[in-house]
Amino acid sequence: MPSGKLRFRVDATEIDEEMEAIDGYVVDPSRYSDHACRLKTSRDGRFVLIPQPLDTPDDPLNWSNGRKWTIVIIVAYIALLADYTGGTAIITVIPQSLEWELSQETVQRAVVGNLFSIGACGLLVVPLASYFGRWPVTCVFQLLMLLTCVWSAAATSFCSYLAARILNGFFCSVGQGGALMWIKDLFFFHQHPQVINYVEFSIILSPYLGPLTASFIVSDLNWRWTFWICTILAGIAFFAVFFLDETLFDRTEPSSPRGSFLARLAGIQQAKSSSKDFVKCMTRPLVAVTKIPVVTILVYYFLNFAWVIGVNTTIGIWLTNYYHFLPRDIGFFYFFGIVGCLIGWLIGHFLHDAVGRYYTKQHAGRLDPEARLILLYPATLICCISLVILGFAFQRHWHYMIIAVFAAAQCVGVMIVTTAINAYLLDCYPEGSGEVGAWVTASRNWAGFMATYVQIDWVASMGPARALGVQAAITMGSLGCIVFLQIYGKRIRNWQGQMSFGQKRHASA
Repeated sequence: MPSGKLRFRVDATEIDEEMEAIDGYVVDPSRYSDHACRLKTSRDGRFVLIPQPLDTPDDPLNWSNGRKWTIVIIVAYIALLADYTGGTAIITVIPQSLEWELSQETVQRAVVGNLFSIGACGLLVVPLASYFGRWPVTCVFQLLMLLTCVWSAAATSFCSYLAARILNGFFCSVGQGGALMWIKDLFFFHQHPQVINYVEFSIILSPYLGPLTASFIVSDLNWRWTFWICTILAGIAFFAVFFLDETLFDRTEPSSPRGSFLARLAGIQQAKSSSKDFVKCMTRPLVAVTKIPVVTILVYYFLNFAWVIGVNTTIGIWLTNYYHFLPRDIGFFYFFGIVGCLIGWLIGHFLHDAVGRYYTKQHAGRLDPEARLILLYPATLICCISLVILGFAFQRHWHYMIIAVFAAAQCVGVMIVTTAINAYLLDCYPEGSGEVGAWVTASRNWAGFMATYVQIDWVASMGPARALGVQAAITMGSLGCIVFLQIYGKRIRNWQGQMSFGQKRHASA
């Protein structure tokens, strides 16, 4: 591609977002011909807006920043609650096993069942939200999440508790599975990485925040209070849902009436669109997973995130058995997750955009989606080094601060990884924002499901150094997926084309 103005942008008076996803995004106004002045740019004039907002206040892209960020904050809070409640259940295993006179391994089934169903939640949320709208689906799922939290706290038998935790997982991940939908509806291409970084911070933080608070509660109160706290937090989230608004907007029918508050909240107005078919909406996740770049990223992420949960599972046991930590001590220790996620968020806040700008300068103003993958190399290396040192620290009983530092470093790495892969998939398939986000959530939680099952026995049989060393090797080997995408990703996307959901083209569903 020659330098200067890009040849396929010379006569541009509008922007085809799906073509941008294939050929590369160009946001620098100077790269367009002078007579393409009808293109809308950001207020400071630095970026051409992709997609171009329509001339109607109903287009969510035209909403005020205050309104947009209010929605993002609420969605991020709802997303945080999924793994917060799941992490809470890790700490309650011991007192529950004593109360119900069951083995810890038996009670642990509630934890892994919850993890699995959290992963499945998004695959149901997204197709429903593409038909009924984001707002009503979030409202219904959040109400059911609240009720299953009450059930978890009030359960008087393990069977009842197990059912509550599994059902809770199916409803609590509406924020995680649907986050990319909201981001895509509200923000322009050049804003995506930073907004994703904010939301993913809350998601990656939550598995550490849950055990932290639960440890303090269990040390002084009955375990049921941990879930009553979850119930209170879920109640706040359900109340906050009413401050959201519907962001599903059919760009092929911009003059369609928006409907009343109640019509939007009930999903009646959204379901009226002539561009939708319920069956086709429900099959959207299946269409998304047929794309090779999507599957490749899911494999890579699965092989990375699993060991984050594995370490999280192992830490509590080792601190109790070898360092004689009490529940309150473990609570303080879990601050490592908060510190690590904060550092990862802060680094990502600047680094993702910096890498994008550098790549754009080197490629005549064009940003290919594969540029988002560059940061995965150093981030994956951080995860590998952390696993190796943690293995030796557990094996040789090094000072617990070494464990804290490198467990936090692992959080830094996975925080950068999570933002990068979400930004990559959103850039590749903007028309399937919800679907790719749902599959990433499934990959993350099913990795945790697998790790929770295998980690303790694996470490016990091989020893921490060897077990975590193998996990580090698997993590490093997963970079083969990224090398494959950077070499062949664009050609594969050209060959397979964009996601076709059998609906009107450009409908923001």
